Amino acid sequence: QVQLVESGGGLVQAGGSLRLSCAASGSIFSINAMSWYRQAPGKQRELVAAITRGGSTNYVDSVKGRFTISRDDAKNTVYLQMNSLKPEDTAVYYCNVETRTRIGNYNYYWGQGTQVTVSS
Repeated sequence: QVQLVESGGGLVQAGGSLRLSCAASGSIFSINAMSWYRQAPGKQRELVAAITRGGSTNYVDSVKGRFTISRDDAKNTVYLQMNSLKPEDTAVYYCNVETRTRIGNYNYYWGQGTQVTVSS
């Protein structure tokens, strides 16, 4: 099993910054893609940013130029640097990790979620 522990959420004023972290631990053979999702009240969960094992990234249009996803494979950790935050960024943010087992199976794990609230 793999456990994901998120940290870094909180309350910030519009225009401010936060950095989210998500550390994976447990039975990890290999980690492939690492992603951040968010879910605002009354809305569906959406993909915010993703990073492949090779370092390729993609972002939802609404955060391009403001958010940066990165990873530290030595620490099995993914980060989301969020700058120029807007009230519409308010949501619970979840990390998602794709792992590969020694025999080639793929599994997906979710973090517990961390609340980000941006005040206007």
